[in-house]
Amino acid sequence: MEQDKDRTAPRGVLHPEQGASRFTVTTAPPGPALAPYVEYHWIVRWDVTGQPPYDSQVLSHPNVHLVLEPVGPLVYGVIRGVYTRRLVDAGQVHGVRFLPGGFRAFASGPVQELTDQVLPADRVFGAAVDDLCPRVLACAETDAMVVLVEEFLTARVPSEPDPQAVQVAAMVREMTGDRTMLRVEQVAARFDLSPRTLQRLFAEYVGVAPKAVLRRARLHEAAQRADAGSLDWAALAADLGYADQAHLTRDFTAVVGVPPSRYARGER
Repeated sequence: MEQDKDRTAPRGVLHPEQGASRFTVTTAPPGPALAPYVEYHWIVRWDVTGQPPYDSQVLSHPNVHLVLEPVGPLVYGVIRGVYTRRLVDAGQVHGVRFLPGGFRAFASGPVQELTDQVLPADRVFGAAVDDLCPRVLACAETDAMVVLVEEFLTARVPSEPDPQAVQVAAMVREMTGDRTMLRVEQVAARFDLSPRTLQRLFAEYVGVAPKAVLRRARLHEAAQRADAGSLDWAALAADLGYADQAHLTRDFTAVVGVPPSRYARGER
């Protein structure tokens, strides 16, 4: 029997209440061999049969994804804007969210080269990933899907994790979890690195600059709080380290596409 897994929409899925009746997101942790590289597996299943197509929007994290889709397997670099996926009829996809820095072990060059790119996965994993994709999507249970993907990726991991990739993952975890960390200089000082070294590490292993990671973490927090109910936007701006409410509004609108007050009303 399939084990229970987390079906809560991950942070970053915009307007989760609107999507709840249309799709589910199931997540599962990686096994020990992939834990240094993979954050989790995610499986989206949707059914909008007889309904208009639904545009699911995601405010992406600083992670690279391998996604097995009906159209074929794809690698998604870090997307700096909002990613929109149109859901039609019914189906499922299986995604692998790599840790920040974790995908570098599989890439042929700096992860920055993949930023804002979506490319056929066989360019990274070879033709075998094309054979894997339909076998995974034919599975009805999450456990069976995860087993196939785990076997595929485990056969391709290095003998030892890259210590710099491990360090980068720890940096991003702290940057996104500590709301008092607002500036790149703070991050550099925390990890005893120069700002320039930090920038180089993030270009090589993450795909976006440290400043972009800090900014995205604040916007995730703002969107999550907006989804939870009415807010004092001025107080939220101060809490997230913005100079004022106008600064938060500009930042949020530039990335999400609507001002935070309109987003909170469910507008797109």
